[in-house]
Amino acid sequence: MDNKGKLYLIPTPLGDYSPAEVLPAPVLERVNSLRTFVVEELRSGRRFLSAAGHKGHIQDLDLHELNEHTTPAEVEALGALFEGSNNVGLLSEAGLPAVADPGAKLVALCHKNGIEVVPLTGPSSLMMALMASGLNGQCFAFTGYLPVKPEERKIALRSIEKRSASLCQSQIIIETPYRNDSLLADMLGTLDEGTRMCIAADITLPDAFIRTATIRVWKKKVPVIGKRPCVFVILAGRV
Repeated sequence: MDNKGKLYLIPTPLGDYSPAEVLPAPVLERVNSLRTFVVEELRSGRRFLSAAGHKGHIQDLDLHELNEHTTPAEVEALGALFEGSNNVGLLSEAGLPAVADPGAKLVALCHKNGIEVVPLTGPSSLMMALMASGLNGQCFAFTGYLPVKPEERKIALRSIEKRSASLCQSQIIIETPYRNDSLLADMLGTLDEGTRMCIAADITLPDAFIRTATIRVWKKKVPVIGKRPCVFVILAGRV
């Protein structure tokens, strides 16, 4: 659309790393060319932008929040940021923006308004967990977050496992970190003992834990994940 800027989707590190260690130089150059950003949380957004090269100039940036509390009207209002050919960067808290992330609402708005969307290269915990799992990387689905209530979550797990077995399809699941251990407990108590599961916690960090085993094996020694960012990948059916 004439006289409209572009939306750049900017990945962020999965842990406490310098952006220069995990993001390509062209991505950092783009970050430093922008002055307007939409972030999930202002404090962490400022911290990333400072580390990415804006240190000492944060006060000159125009930052806007977009998270689960942002109303549809507030999302719509963000469209004005692109007026006058102004380019905008979108950040998530970690990894790729707009994937299991409220930033997807801004991406949808841009497509609706004919604003060009430019995804930039960076780490994806979902794909890194899948590639390290040894499970089916040709047929997979991102299931995302499961229901919070235990009984509903167990029903969802049985349904996911049935679909996985039927399609030989890896199922990728994530959870809010403080519910990791309760989700794992439900998985171990609900899934078939022959189902394989990869637990991938703190991906890219020095204390990363990535291991694939059957539910039967996991039950013998249950790991304590705690509040570490974690991805679970399951694949039902015969090995």
